Amino acid sequence: MPTTNLRPLPLNPARFALPALLVALVATATALQPSFLSGGNLQNILTQASPLLIVTMGQAVVMLVRGLDLSVASLMATMAVVATAFNASDDSAIPMIFAIVVVLSAIVGLANGLLVTRRKVSPFIATLAMMIVLQGLRFAYTKGAPAGSLPQGFRYLGAGRLWGFPVNLILFALLFAILWVVLSKTSLGRRIYIVGGNPRAAELVGLNSDRITIVGYVLCSVLAGLGGLLLVGYVGTVDNWVGRGYELDSIIAAVMGGVSLAGGAGGIAGATAGGLILILISNIVVILGLPVQAQLIIKGVIIVSASALFVRSQRRST
Repeated sequence: MPTTNLRPLPLNPARFALPALLVALVATATALQPSFLSGGNLQNILTQASPLLIVTMGQAVVMLVRGLDLSVASLMATMAVVATAFNASDDSAIPMIFAIVVVLSAIVGLANGLLVTRRKVSPFIATLAMMIVLQGLRFAYTKGAPAGSLPQGFRYLGAGRLWGFPVNLILFALLFAILWVVLSKTSLGRRIYIVGGNPRAAELVGLNSDRITIVGYVLCSVLAGLGGLLLVGYVGTVDNWVGRGYELDSIIAAVMGGVSLAGGAGGIAGATAGGLILILISNIVVILGLPVQAQLIIKGVIIVSASALFVRSQRRST
Protein backbone atom coordinates (compact mmCIF):
# COMPACT_ATOMS: atom_id res chain seq x y z
CA MET A 1 0.00 0.00 0.00
CA PRO A 2 1.50 3.37 -0.92
CA THR A 3 2.18 5.71 1.91
CA THR A 4 1.67 9.42 1.92
CA ASN A 5 3.82 11.92 3.70
CA LEU A 6 1.26 13.78 5.78
CA ARG A 7 2.44 16.75 7.76
CA PRO A 8 0.44 18.61 10.38
CA LEU A 9 -0.53 22.08 9.35
CA PRO A 10 1.71 24.69 10.95
CA LEU A 11 0.24 26.77 13.71
CA ASN A 12 -0.64 30.29 12.69
CA PRO A 13 1.24 32.56 15.09
CA ALA A 14 -1.05 35.48 14.22
CA ARG A 15 -3.84 33.98 16.30
CA PHE A 16 -1.66 34.11 19.40
CA ALA A 17 -0.38 37.68 18.98
CA LEU A 18 -3.28 39.47 20.65
CA PRO A 19 -3.76 37.00 23.52
CA ALA A 20 -0.03 37.23 24.22
CA LEU A 21 -0.19 41.01 24.27
CA LEU A 22 -3.21 40.96 26.59
CA VAL A 23 -1.40 38.66 29.00
CA ALA A 24 1.72 40.81 28.85
CA LEU A 25 -0.23 43.98 29.58
CA VAL A 26 -2.05 42.43 32.53
CA ALA A 27 1.17 40.95 33.94
CA THR A 28 3.03 44.24 33.60
CA ALA A 29 0.21 46.24 35.17
CA THR A 30 -0.09 43.77 38.07
CA ALA A 31 3.65 43.87 38.71
CA LEU A 32 3.66 47.67 38.78
CA GLN A 33 0.39 48.05 40.66
CA PRO A 34 -1.07 44.96 42.42
CA SER A 35 -4.45 46.69 42.79
CA PHE A 36 -4.89 46.34 39.04
CA LEU A 37 -6.37 42.85 39.52
CA SER A 38 -8.79 43.95 42.22
CA GLY A 39 -12.42 43.11 41.56
CA GLY A 40 -13.45 46.76 41.54
CA ASN A 41 -10.82 47.77 38.98
CA LEU A 42 -11.63 44.85 36.69
CA GLN A 43 -15.32 45.72 36.83
CA ASN A 44 -14.49 49.33 35.99
CA ILE A 45 -12.40 48.21 33.00
CA LEU A 46 -15.17 46.01 31.62
CA THR A 47 -17.82 48.69 32.20
CA GLN A 48 -15.69 51.29 30.46
CA ALA A 49 -14.83 48.94 27.60
CA SER A 50 -18.33 47.85 26.57
CA PRO A 51 -19.39 50.94 24.54
CA LEU A 52 -16.11 50.94 22.59
CA LEU A 53 -16.35 47.19 21.96
CA ILE A 54 -19.87 47.58 20.58
CA VAL A 55 -18.75 50.35 18.21
CA THR A 56 -15.68 48.32 17.22
CA MET A 57 -17.86 45.38 16.19
CA GLY A 58 -19.76 47.63 13.82
CA GLN A 59 -16.56 49.15 12.46
CA ALA A 60 -15.23 45.65 11.83
CA VAL A 61 -18.30 44.76 9.75
CA VAL A 62 -17.82 47.84 7.56
CA MET A 63 -14.13 47.06 7.13
CA LEU A 64 -15.02 43.52 6.07
CA VAL A 65 -16.86 45.01 3.07
CA ARG A 66 -13.87 47.24 2.21
CA GLY A 67 -15.10 50.37 3.93
CA LEU A 68 -14.66 52.39 7.09
CA ASP A 69 -16.89 54.74 9.05
CA LEU A 70 -15.56 58.00 10.46
CA SER A 71 -19.03 59.13 11.50
CA VAL A 72 -19.53 56.68 14.38
CA ALA A 73 -18.38 59.04 17.15
CA SER A 74 -20.49 61.92 15.87
CA LEU A 75 -23.43 59.54 15.55
CA MET A 76 -22.96 58.41 19.15
CA ALA A 77 -23.12 62.00 20.39
CA THR A 78 -26.08 62.82 18.15
CA MET A 79 -28.09 59.83 19.36
CA ALA A 80 -27.27 60.76 22.97
CA VAL A 81 -28.69 64.22 22.32
CA VAL A 82 -31.74 62.68 20.62
CA ALA A 83 -32.32 60.57 23.72
CA THR A 84 -32.38 63.70 25.91
CA ALA A 85 -34.78 65.51 23.58
CA PHE A 86 -37.76 63.77 25.23
CA ASN A 87 -36.89 65.03 28.74
CA ALA A 88 -38.33 61.75 29.96
CA SER A 89 -38.10 61.02 33.66
CA ASP A 90 -40.04 57.76 33.50
CA ASP A 91 -38.09 54.60 32.65
CA SER A 92 -41.05 53.42 30.59
CA ALA A 93 -39.78 55.75 27.84
CA ILE A 94 -36.52 53.79 27.46
CA PRO A 95 -37.85 51.23 24.91
CA MET A 96 -39.24 54.08 22.77
CA ILE A 97 -35.91 55.94 22.94
CA PHE A 98 -33.99 52.83 21.92
CA ALA A 99 -36.39 52.21 19.02
CA ILE A 100 -36.05 55.78 17.76
CA VAL A 101 -32.27 55.67 18.05
CA VAL A 102 -32.11 52.38 16.11
CA VAL A 103 -34.28 53.81 13.31
CA LEU A 104 -32.36 57.08 13.05
CA SER A 105 -29.02 55.29 13.21
CA ALA A 106 -30.12 52.93 10.46
CA ILE A 107 -31.06 55.92 8.29
CA VAL A 108 -27.58 57.39 8.79
CA GLY A 109 -26.01 54.05 7.88
CA LEU A 110 -28.24 53.79 4.82
CA ALA A 111 -27.14 57.26 3.70
CA ASN A 112 -23.47 56.33 4.15
CA GLY A 113 -23.96 53.09 2.24
CA LEU A 114 -25.78 54.78 -0.64
CA LEU A 115 -23.07 57.42 -0.96
CA VAL A 116 -20.38 54.76 -1.11
CA THR A 117 -22.16 52.34 -3.45
CA ARG A 118 -24.48 54.35 -5.67
CA ARG A 119 -22.60 57.66 -5.84
CA LYS A 120 -19.16 55.99 -5.69
CA VAL A 121 -17.91 58.38 -3.01
CA SER A 122 -14.89 57.03 -1.15
CA PRO A 123 -15.77 55.69 2.33
CA PHE A 124 -13.36 58.18 3.90
CA ILE A 125 -15.00 61.22 2.27
CA ALA A 126 -18.59 59.95 2.59
CA THR A 127 -18.39 59.19 6.30
CA LEU A 128 -16.27 62.27 7.05
CA ALA A 129 -18.98 64.37 5.43
CA MET A 130 -21.64 62.56 7.47
CA MET A 131 -19.64 63.23 10.63
CA ILE A 132 -19.64 66.95 9.86
CA VAL A 133 -23.34 66.99 8.94
CA LEU A 134 -24.29 65.25 12.20
CA GLN A 135 -22.11 67.61 14.18
CA GLY A 136 -23.77 70.61 12.54
CA LEU A 137 -27.27 69.28 13.18
CA ARG A 138 -26.37 68.52 16.79
CA PHE A 139 -24.98 71.97 17.49
CA ALA A 140 -27.89 73.65 15.70
CA TYR A 141 -30.37 71.75 17.90
CA THR A 142 -28.54 72.17 21.22
CA LYS A 143 -27.14 75.64 20.50
CA GLY A 144 -23.87 74.36 21.90
CA ALA A 145 -25.15 72.99 25.23
CA PRO A 146 -27.56 70.04 25.54
CA ALA A 147 -30.20 70.80 28.16
CA GLY A 148 -32.34 67.66 28.17
CA SER A 149 -32.41 64.81 30.65
CA LEU A 150 -32.35 61.03 30.47
CA PRO A 151 -34.45 58.51 32.38
CA GLN A 152 -32.61 57.20 35.43
CA GLY A 153 -32.71 53.72 33.92
CA PHE A 154 -30.00 54.71 31.45
CA ARG A 155 -27.60 55.05 34.36
CA TYR A 156 -28.36 51.45 35.30
CA LEU A 157 -27.87 50.25 31.72
CA GLY A 158 -24.56 52.08 31.39
CA ALA A 159 -23.02 51.62 34.84
CA GLY A 160 -25.20 49.21 36.84
CA ARG A 161 -24.53 45.65 37.95
CA LEU A 162 -26.56 42.49 37.43
CA TRP A 163 -25.49 39.31 39.25
CA GLY A 164 -22.16 41.02 39.84
CA PHE A 165 -21.55 41.74 36.15
CA PRO A 166 -21.74 45.16 34.44
CA VAL A 167 -25.11 45.48 32.70
CA ASN A 168 -23.58 47.06 29.61
CA LEU A 169 -21.12 44.14 29.39
CA ILE A 170 -24.06 41.72 29.36
CA LEU A 171 -25.69 43.76 26.58
CA PHE A 172 -22.40 43.74 24.67
CA ALA A 173 -22.19 39.95 25.06
CA LEU A 174 -25.70 39.55 23.65
CA LEU A 175 -24.92 41.78 20.66
CA PHE A 176 -21.62 39.97 20.14
CA ALA A 177 -23.35 36.57 20.14
CA ILE A 178 -25.97 37.74 17.64
CA LEU A 179 -23.43 39.31 15.29
CA TRP A 180 -21.07 36.33 15.56
CA VAL A 181 -23.88 33.99 14.53
CA VAL A 182 -24.79 36.29 11.63
CA LEU A 183 -21.22 36.47 10.35
CA SER A 184 -20.25 32.84 10.84
CA LYS A 185 -23.46 30.85 10.49
CA THR A 186 -25.69 32.66 7.99
CA SER A 187 -25.67 33.30 4.27
CA LEU A 188 -25.49 37.05 4.94
CA GLY A 189 -22.23 36.57 6.82
CA ARG A 190 -20.76 34.48 4.02
CA ARG A 191 -21.79 37.10 1.50
CA ILE A 192 -20.16 39.87 3.55
CA TYR A 193 -16.86 37.99 3.44
CA ILE A 194 -17.19 37.19 -0.25
CA VAL A 195 -18.00 40.78 -1.20
CA GLY A 196 -15.17 42.11 0.94
CA GLY A 197 -12.69 39.56 -0.37
CA ASN A 198 -13.47 40.01 -4.06
CA PRO A 199 -16.38 42.26 -5.10
CA ARG A 200 -15.95 41.39 -8.78
CA ALA A 201 -16.14 37.66 -8.10
CA ALA A 202 -19.18 38.28 -5.92
CA GLU A 203 -20.94 40.00 -8.82
CA LEU A 204 -20.05 37.14 -11.14
CA VAL A 205 -21.73 34.60 -8.85
CA GLY A 206 -24.85 36.73 -8.67
CA LEU A 207 -24.39 38.58 -5.39
CA ASN A 208 -25.56 42.17 -5.09
CA SER A 209 -22.37 43.75 -3.73
CA ASP A 210 -23.93 47.18 -3.29
CA ARG A 211 -26.81 45.84 -1.21
CA ILE A 212 -24.51 43.84 1.05
CA THR A 213 -22.18 46.82 1.50
CA ILE A 214 -25.15 48.98 2.49
CA VAL A 215 -26.18 46.36 5.06
CA GLY A 216 -22.68 46.60 6.51
CA TYR A 217 -22.94 50.36 6.94
CA VAL A 218 -26.42 50.09 8.47
CA LEU A 219 -25.21 47.52 11.01
CA CYS A 220 -22.25 49.74 11.88
CA SER A 221 -24.43 52.80 12.47
CA VAL A 222 -27.00 50.92 14.53
CA LEU A 223 -24.28 49.53 16.78
CA ALA A 224 -22.74 53.01 17.10
CA GLY A 225 -26.12 54.45 18.12
CA LEU A 226 -26.60 51.74 20.75
CA GLY A 227 -23.04 52.26 21.95
CA GLY A 228 -23.75 55.96 22.33
CA LEU A 229 -26.73 55.29 24.58
CA LEU A 230 -24.72 52.95 26.80
CA LEU A 231 -21.81 55.39 26.92
CA VAL A 232 -24.01 58.28 28.02
CA GLY A 233 -25.48 56.01 30.68
CA TYR A 234 -21.96 55.23 31.88
CA VAL A 235 -20.82 58.86 31.86
CA GLY A 236 -24.05 60.10 33.43
CA THR A 237 -24.20 63.36 31.47
CA VAL A 238 -24.79 64.35 27.86
CA ASP A 239 -22.69 66.78 25.88
CA ASN A 240 -21.94 67.39 22.22
CA TRP A 241 -18.74 65.33 22.33
CA VAL A 242 -19.87 62.02 23.83
CA GLY A 243 -17.79 59.29 22.18
CA ARG A 244 -15.15 61.67 20.88
CA GLY A 245 -12.23 59.69 19.47
CA TYR A 246 -14.17 56.45 19.12
CA GLU A 247 -14.02 56.67 15.32
CA LEU A 248 -10.23 56.26 15.31
CA ASP A 249 -10.09 53.94 18.33
CA SER A 250 -12.59 51.56 16.72
CA ILE A 251 -10.60 51.44 13.48
CA ILE A 252 -7.32 50.93 15.36
CA ALA A 253 -8.87 48.21 17.51
CA ALA A 254 -10.21 46.37 14.48
CA VAL A 255 -6.88 46.56 12.64
CA MET A 256 -5.02 45.38 15.74
CA GLY A 257 -7.48 42.51 15.93
CA GLY A 258 -6.71 41.32 12.43
CA VAL A 259 -9.52 42.91 10.40
CA SER A 260 -8.06 43.82 7.04
CA LEU A 261 -8.54 47.31 5.61
CA ALA A 262 -8.60 45.57 2.22
CA GLY A 263 -11.76 43.71 3.27
CA GLY A 264 -12.82 40.10 3.54
CA ALA A 265 -10.51 39.02 6.39
CA GLY A 266 -10.79 39.09 10.16
CA GLY A 267 -13.64 38.88 12.61
CA ILE A 268 -15.33 40.57 15.53
CA ALA A 269 -13.58 38.42 18.14
CA GLY A 270 -10.17 39.80 17.24
CA ALA A 271 -11.57 43.30 16.82
CA THR A 272 -13.06 43.33 20.30
CA ALA A 273 -9.80 41.98 21.71
CA GLY A 274 -8.08 44.95 20.11
CA GLY A 275 -10.62 47.27 21.74
CA LEU A 276 -9.98 45.68 25.12
CA ILE A 277 -6.25 46.29 24.68
CA LEU A 278 -6.90 50.00 24.10
CA ILE A 279 -8.98 50.21 27.27
CA LEU A 280 -6.33 48.32 29.24
CA ILE A 281 -3.67 50.75 28.07
CA SER A 282 -5.74 53.72 29.23
CA ASN A 283 -6.46 52.07 32.58
CA ILE A 284 -2.83 51.14 33.20
CA VAL A 285 -1.50 54.63 32.65
CA VAL A 286 -4.21 56.06 34.91
CA ILE A 287 -3.54 53.74 37.85
CA LEU A 288 0.17 54.47 37.49
CA GLY A 289 -0.60 58.17 37.84
CA LEU A 290 1.10 59.18 34.60
CA PRO A 291 0.37 62.58 33.04
CA VAL A 292 -1.88 62.89 29.99
CA GLN A 293 1.10 63.45 27.68
CA ALA A 294 2.72 60.21 28.81
CA GLN A 295 -0.58 58.39 28.39
CA LEU A 296 -0.80 59.43 24.74
CA ILE A 297 2.83 58.52 24.03
CA ILE A 298 2.55 55.08 25.63
CA LYS A 299 -0.76 54.40 23.92
CA GLY A 300 0.69 55.31 20.53
CA VAL A 301 3.82 53.19 21.00
CA ILE A 302 1.87 50.11 22.09
CA ILE A 303 -0.65 50.50 19.27
CA VAL A 304 2.10 50.69 16.65
CA SER A 305 4.00 47.80 18.24
CA ALA A 306 0.89 45.62 18.45
CA SER A 307 -0.05 46.30 14.84
CA ALA A 308 3.49 45.59 13.65
CA LEU A 309 3.55 42.36 15.66
CA PHE A 310 0.32 41.17 14.09
CA VAL A 311 1.42 42.02 10.53
CA ARG A 312 4.74 40.25 11.12
CA SER A 313 2.96 37.19 12.48
CA GLN A 314 0.67 37.09 9.46
CA ARG A 315 3.61 37.25 7.06
CA ARG A 316 5.36 34.39 8.83
CA SER A 317 2.23 32.26 8.62
CA THR A 318 1.91 32.66 4.84
